[in-house]
Amino acid sequence: MTTTPDMTNIDELINKRLEELLPQKLEALLQAREEAKTPSLAIIATKGTLDWGYPPFILASTAAALGWDVTIFFTFYGLQLVKKDLSDLKVSPLGNPGMPMKMPFGPDWFRGLNWNIPNIIQAGVPGFENLATALMQQTIKNNGVAGLEELRELSLEAGVKFSVCQMTVELFGFDHNDFVEGMDYVGAASFLPVAQVADVTLFI
Repeated sequence: MTTTPDMTNIDELINKRLEELLPQKLEALLQAREEAKTPSLAIIATKGTLDWGYPPFILASTAAALGWDVTIFFTFYGLQLVKKDLSDLKVSPLGNPGMPMKMPFGPDWFRGLNWNIPNIIQAGVPGFENLATALMQQTIKNNGVAGLEELRELSLEAGVKFSVCQMTVELFGFDHNDFVEGMDYVGAASFLPVAQVADVTLFI
């Protein structure tokens, strides 16, 4: 005499087995998707001085070399970093206590001195900003650090997307011909969705 399986018991066994297996499968799928995802970096560049020009390009080119999707949004004074000519970028040590002036020449003991120059001298001595810029340029050269133009070119060649704030372009009276090729002229509304989904967003 054959007995009919209890369908209720079978359903309970199936449901129990699914409850055990599904979390494991979902976790494996999520992990695989996370591993396959390309990391992304969004940088907002707002500074237009020689020293502040390095962080966005160094971070962008490094991330791109690692295979990340990278976008830099240049706005306000950051527009100076995508102008065709970068030779007029300056260093302003005024009000920057984190910038000791070490000399890029002379004997080792002289180079090792921290020249904590008072703000009154930095602000009052004519040409002090030009002196600080020349010292920074010499320091960069002595240490074999690439120039801003080179870092910018490396970033573009690596596929970093350069987005320029069109509102700021109009605000400061610039023309698109003032900037290097390869720029996307967008508004904040176009950049915000990029920053929203980026794994890392930096304001520089």
